[in-house]
Amino acid sequence: QGQLVESGGGLVQAGGSLRLSCAASGRTFSGYVMGWFRQAPGKEREFVATITWSGRRTYYADSVKGRFTISRDNAKNTVYLQMSSLKPEDTAVYYCAARSSGVSYLSREYDYWGQGTQVTVSS
Repeated sequence: QGQLVESGGGLVQAGGSLRLSCAASGRTFSGYVMGWFRQAPGKEREFVATITWSGRRTYYADSVKGRFTISRDNAKNTVYLQMSSLKPEDTAVYYCAARSSGVSYLSREYDYWGQGTQVTVSS
């Protein structure tokens, strides 16, 4: 059974940057689509970004396009989310997820989930 563990969250001022990491263990996720989602207090979990197994194609929510970059290192079984120009509205728990089929923006279609890492952006 595979596990995903996120790290890299924290408190940052608006305009700052953070890099989240998602380390996979228990199985290889190199053939999986990987995604990042986030959930703010009182809100539903929302799509942030996703990357194909090869890393050649990436997709982003409009709210983060141009500010966030998703990448992966299959040799290290790790996915990253580089976040720049952070805004207070980016404050949320960020989750890493894996999907064995094609690209999806829907959280219910992902098979594996991490426990989440808190990102707080102060104004």
